[in-house]
Amino acid sequence: LYTYDDNPEDISVENVLRQSLELIAKMPLIAVYSYHAYRHFRKDETLLIRNPEKGRSLAENLLLMLRPNGQYTELEAQVLDIALVLHAEHGGGNNSTFTTHVVTSSGTDTYSSTAASIGSLKGPRHGGANLKAQKMFDDIKTSVEDWNNEDEIRYLRKILNKEAFDHSGLIYGMGHAVYTLSDPREKLLKSFAEKLAKEKGLENEFALYDRVERLAKEEIMTHRKMFKPVCANVDFYSGFVYTMLGIPEELFTPLFAIARIAGWSAHRLEELLN
Repeated sequence: LYTYDDNPEDISVENVLRQSLELIAKMPLIAVYSYHAYRHFRKDETLLIRNPEKGRSLAENLLLMLRPNGQYTELEAQVLDIALVLHAEHGGGNNSTFTTHVVTSSGTDTYSSTAASIGSLKGPRHGGANLKAQKMFDDIKTSVEDWNNEDEIRYLRKILNKEAFDHSGLIYGMGHAVYTLSDPREKLLKSFAEKLAKEKGLENEFALYDRVERLAKEEIMTHRKMFKPVCANVDFYSGFVYTMLGIPEELFTPLFAIARIAGWSAHRLEELLN
C-alpha cells in the first residue's frame, strides 16, 4: 500500500485521514485475499477470488469473499458484524494502540505505524489470545470425556498448575486489566454465540463454554488466592464464534486487526493533533 500511495510520507492530518479511510476499507480484502493465496500456494487448493459487492456490509462482504459458495445466513452476518464492533478500539491503554501512539510520535508514515500495531496485536497475550483460547478448548474437549461433569471440567486445575495444555499456567480468555465483575463485550458476544450455536446445532458445545467460564472464575481465584472477582473477556467466545462461522484459524488475528484499524487510525490522528 505504501508503494501504491502517491504521497505516503505526508503526515498532515488531511493526508493521514485519507490514508486511514482507505486502510479501513482495504483491510478486509487484504486479509481474505492473502488467506486465499496462502491456501493456493501452501495447501495446493483452488485459488478463489471474489470481489466485494456494493450495498453489502463489511461483515457480509467478508463472508461473501471467504466462502466458496458466497452464501451466508442473516444471523451469521449479524454475529460477525457484532464481533467486529466489539473488537474495535475501546481505549488507549491496550498494547497495540499504545504502539500506535509510540510509533506515530516518531513522525513515521501511516503504513509503518499500522504495521507496528499489527505486530503488537499478533502476540498471544493480546490479539492472538482468541486463537490461544480456541486451541485451549480443543485440548479441553479431548481431555474431558463427559462435558456435563463439572468434576472432570476441573481439569482446568492442571492448566493452572502448568501440567496441561501449553504449560503456561494461563486460562486464555479469562481476566481483564480493567473489567472485574464482567466484560460487557463478552456478555454481548456470548448472547449471540448462544443464538448461533442453536442455529448450528452446537448447543452442547456452547454449554461446555458456559461451564468452563463459570468454573474457571472459581479455580483462578482459588489458585491465585484472589479476592477480586475474575471475569471472562471478549476473547473467550470469539474463537468459538469464528469457528461456527467457518472462519479459518489463520484469519482470527487478522479479523481483530480489521476491527481495530479504525481505532488505531483515530489514535494516530489524535497523536498528530497534539
